[in-house]
Amino acid sequence: MRTLKLIWDFRGLDAHLTAQHHEIHLKEYIQLKKLNVTITGFENINEVHAIAFIVVAETDMIPIRDALKPHRGQVYTP
Repeated sequence: MRTLKLIWDFRGLDAHLTAQHHEIHLKEYIQLKKLNVTITGFENINEVHAIAFIVVAETDMIPIRDALKPHRGQVYTP
């Protein structure tokens, strides 16, 4: 089964803090919806660009994507 990384991009001087905070909301959504999702995170791309992400099964992606509206996605490779 393929897994997909749904990604939110944040830009600006506070991008890291915003991405870090967004991950908290992703974890809250996982708990609220009782999803079988264990991988979330945030990464600094550079000084003014950071991302938050959630990794989901491809079969579960559409309702999660429609509810959370990520900026982009890609196939997840650990």
